[in-house]
Amino acid sequence: MAVIDVLPSDGKVIDEGPVGCSVDVCCDDFRHLDVGLPPEILRLKDAGYLTQAVAACNRLLEQNPEPSLAACVRAERYRMLETPLHFSVSRDRAIAMIREEWPEFTEEQFDDLIDRKRIDWRFIDGELFVLDNFLNSLRVYPKEVPGMRPDPVDGIALRNQMLKEMESQNGLSRIITLKASVSVPGALEGEAVRAWLPVAAACRQQSQVEVLDMTPEGHVAPEDAPARTASWCSSTDRSFSVTYRYHINAAYCDIYGGALPERPCTDAPLPEDASEDRPHIAFTPYLRQLTAHIIDGLVDPLDRARAVYDYLTQHIDYRYQPPYLLLGSIADDCAHSLRGDCGVMALTFITMCRIAGVPARWQSGLYVAPDSVGPHDWAEFYTPQTGWLNADISFGSSARRMGEEWRRQHYFGNLDPWRMVANSQFQADLFPVSDGMREDPYDNQMGEASVDGRGCRQREMLRKIELIEMLEVPFSD
Repeated sequence: MAVIDVLPSDGKVIDEGPVGCSVDVCCDDFRHLDVGLPPEILRLKDAGYLTQAVAACNRLLEQNPEPSLAACVRAERYRMLETPLHFSVSRDRAIAMIREEWPEFTEEQFDDLIDRKRIDWRFIDGELFVLDNFLNSLRVYPKEVPGMRPDPVDGIALRNQMLKEMESQNGLSRIITLKASVSVPGALEGEAVRAWLPVAAACRQQSQVEVLDMTPEGHVAPEDAPARTASWCSSTDRSFSVTYRYHINAAYCDIYGGALPERPCTDAPLPEDASEDRPHIAFTPYLRQLTAHIIDGLVDPLDRARAVYDYLTQHIDYRYQPPYLLLGSIADDCAHSLRGDCGVMALTFITMCRIAGVPARWQSGLYVAPDSVGPHDWAEFYTPQTGWLNADISFGSSARRMGEEWRRQHYFGNLDPWRMVANSQFQADLFPVSDGMREDPYDNQMGEASVDGRGCRQREMLRKIELIEMLEVPFSD
């Protein structure tokens, strides 16, 4: 049985969120980040004087600014208050942590990793702090830190065998049963707890979705909800779970070899599949210029999408990211930094495809391997001759890093049957809409909860995903 388990830091006390942050911030405020802070506050933020910047935000909000500016300020204030919780490792402590595995590691080597963008950092009130999981990010590229323990590579042979079978049989199918659960152990008697757990949605790959068991008094969103969930509201229950089963088909087409699928498309792209969705899917000047350069001379939409995929998988390095609520304009920042994780890469691909005139959209949920289950994000793109196809940019980038060109090519146009799709839109509302600030205001892969209208942070929730069963069944395209 494969399990992913996320624990809070204390498991007991529900706190009031980041110190000094009123609960008036909401997820919709994050749609206004590109309004921008006033320059005097932005200078404080960029210099790392977060305490002063937060105080300046509070003073501005007391003046009742224009609504879109007020929303941006509330979101930025929340981001600044959350930043020290995630960028919490000082320079000296980071060096000491590396030396616990690599005693010969020097300060000069640390500075070199910073200079080469191998470690994510922020200045906070005059001191450099690095991301709390920076060690995991370093392990992705063991040649850069030869004195550290490398990242485990369990399951690679099993995965590659599955992909080869998929390619030889033109597709694979699975029937998968998962159990998701969330609890809020610190909620007090009489407080109203609401919870949302992602469940499989009906989509191009998935069908025959069945809810087998769930905590009583729950409600399941429509099959085509853009962020499908099972949800509850209770003044007595503190733990909630749902068990569901679904059939997933993963067709294979060798696009690099010229074997294009011939499938009638019953799901034509919508206008929003080709437009901006700010602040993160934004057609910025740099992304327009970069995309124009990459697709120069290409007319066919499939060639354009492939050129974008080739560029990103060959140039973007995988790096662990802070929570997305701390990120700026995600696609534009990724294109500048050439660093990102699965969701960052997917958003960049979607944005550049749309700029290139190729409709593209978000998919996310879980990567469900027989020995592990974890959150994952990828993309869909549309061409008239193929209909909708998938692209997994982070898996393609990983394949390039490991020298597996066949696998890099596989993930343009194809995925695999080890997936669960719950979300089809970035920044989609939950159903019913959440009543507090979500842990992740953009996506839902592990679940959300609130107590008396205040959204719970990760450290306040116990969340788990269990693989109950995975059955191999004949592939049917």
